[in-house]
Amino acid sequence: MLVGFGVGLSLIVAIGAQNAFVLRQGIARQHVLAVVLVCALSDAILILAGVSGIGVVVETYPTAVTVVTVAGVVFLTVYGLTAFRRALHPSALTVEKTATGASLRSVILTSVALTWLNPHVYLDTVVFLGSVANRETGSARWWFAAGAVLGSVVWFTALGFGARFATPIFAKPVAWRVLDVVIGVVMLLIAVVLVEGLVAG
Repeated sequence: MLVGFGVGLSLIVAIGAQNAFVLRQGIARQHVLAVVLVCALSDAILILAGVSGIGVVVETYPTAVTVVTVAGVVFLTVYGLTAFRRALHPSALTVEKTATGASLRSVILTSVALTWLNPHVYLDTVVFLGSVANRETGSARWWFAAGAVLGSVVWFTALGFGARFATPIFAKPVAWRVLDVVIGVVMLLIAVVLVEGLVAG
């Protein structure tokens, strides 16, 4: 279980589109519980799918990954540009205003898209983590999966609810501007990497 916990954390702690979104929602205190639940539940489903052997299906049908990649590139590009647009108007990004800025529905849909339209999720969580888990025998692989799921829950909970401690910093509009620029850069860089992967493939 501890091995699964460590491997699971190593795959999700790196800064990425999903983590950047959770961080922003946490700082804004905007539908944090919903975001954490969506991300953790999605990870749990993907981890269990990998341990169950679904990773073989993903490897067998690369076209499905290509379709997800294209959709992911489009979504990340749009979201990245939206972040840059928000950065141009930092005066509207105080904590109080941001906290009521987006509906629960739109936040949940964004969380779902950032998770399920990222092909790296399938390759890392389903294929890689699943293959590592299936090296274990008997119930050991399910203990590995439980550890990985726990790692995901701990990370997203800490990131989402721990981000509020940075609220004093983000009381200044310039801090929101910097954060949104960073988020925009991260989203677009990931989109570029995905495009390069499509071209190379």
